[in-house]
Amino acid sequence: MNNGPILIVGDEVADLAWASAGAMVLSADDYLADGDYAKAADAKVINLCHYERYQSPGYYVSLLAEARGQAALPAMKTVGDLQDGHMGTLASAAFLEELQPLLADCRDDEFAITVAFGRALSGGSDALASKVFEALPAPLLQVQFTKSDRRWHTSDVRVLCPSDLGPDRQTRVGEALMQYLRGAGCRRRDSRAHLPSLAILYDPDEPDPPSNTEALRRFLETARELGLRSEVIGRSDLSRLPEFDGLFIRDTTRVNHYTYQFARTAAEGGLVVIDDPESILRCTNKVFLHEVLCLNNVLTPKTMMVRRDNAAGVASQLGLPCVLKQPDSAFSLGVFKVETEAALSEALNRLLARSDIVLAQQWLPTRFDWRVGVIDRRPLYVCKYFMAPGHWQVIKREAQRTLEGSTVTMTVGEAPACVVETALRAANLVGDGLYGVDIKEAAGKCYVMEVNDNPNIDAGNEDAVLKDALYREIVGVFLRRIRSRERVADS
Repeated sequence: MNNGPILIVGDEVADLAWASAGAMVLSADDYLADGDYAKAADAKVINLCHYERYQSPGYYVSLLAEARGQAALPAMKTVGDLQDGHMGTLASAAFLEELQPLLADCRDDEFAITVAFGRALSGGSDALASKVFEALPAPLLQVQFTKSDRRWHTSDVRVLCPSDLGPDRQTRVGEALMQYLRGAGCRRRDSRAHLPSLAILYDPDEPDPPSNTEALRRFLETARELGLRSEVIGRSDLSRLPEFDGLFIRDTTRVNHYTYQFARTAAEGGLVVIDDPESILRCTNKVFLHEVLCLNNVLTPKTMMVRRDNAAGVASQLGLPCVLKQPDSAFSLGVFKVETEAALSEALNRLLARSDIVLAQQWLPTRFDWRVGVIDRRPLYVCKYFMAPGHWQVIKREAQRTLEGSTVTMTVGEAPACVVETALRAANLVGDGLYGVDIKEAAGKCYVMEVNDNPNIDAGNEDAVLKDALYREIVGVFLRRIRSRERVADS
């Protein structure tokens, strides 16, 4: 446990009257809006908001805590597990095996437990509550179990907040929190070795696939040459993941989407995963990226995190035209250039109906965007993506067709040092996976526009310079990581 400040964040401060005087109690709005909280990189953030709804204020509390380098409970990984009723590791075979003896004496066919920081508030033992918290570390949960065929199964998980509980139970939540802060346990993870094998997740019906069919063929051929069994799998093959050592997602990733479910399940099963769940969560939300880039002094166009209470100031701060981005926009979708006050107001109203925070960004016109591919914290390729003809973006979508600008690929050494160095700094703040960093170069400065997980690797574009070596670099990362995990498992 770190020694920094403890921030207990709730939907409303009034819900947290029971909280310890040794912690700072604040509302989600205060945490999100007050930049001073971003400076406490050693803080522990206890998120007691309703966070199960995607892009709710509680969702952004954990998201921004991670962007700020703070320890969040629940972490974004757990928030993702709990979105839309997902049960995460509570439904895994390993957890269910441990569950059976803990409920062996229960005479009913249904059983529920309320868990606060690994302690039982009602319905069961602390031993069971500890197992629940270890499997799905979240402050307050109500978990339902059902017996069928003489075995217990997890049937439902519900996120609770202090306002859902009476005063007596809120007091007990405070006691459980203090015990947790005095010595929280770590979640155990199992590591298993298998025969080297790689699954490539791909959807042939995806309109904007990150790899074309020729690139897929080359990935499969390269894997075979390097001694990896490889196979293209689809969205119906989730149950097959235990057959593989690695998962390479070549489908457009989104949270609340089957690609994220595959990533999460594979990671929990000990597979080497690109894109890993944390990278998907971080890269698909521009609020996270904005926060983490700013805190680490990576140059971006002037940007505002827009909420309803500051929306009126966008034009005066950024000028017009400006660009609006929904937090999970991708492939030029959900990104809007607005040129008038009326268009700005209409677009903000529409976007804020979907998300509590919207990004507004300074308009920075250029003929092309740089794209630097980064893998394993190393630069891999560099491209210039030119704007679509007569358009301000790389992709122009019309009613009956999609137009794209041309791509020019070069070696890493040919690209300006500022572009490559800035891209590496930005990507390394996200993780050690495969990323495509988009940069605009203007007036001798490099501005990070996006850090994309799941970047395009298309035959004829990104591989134009490295050719087969590009595929060997990517597949080689899988092979090296798989071998490393096997050595750990055998030691």
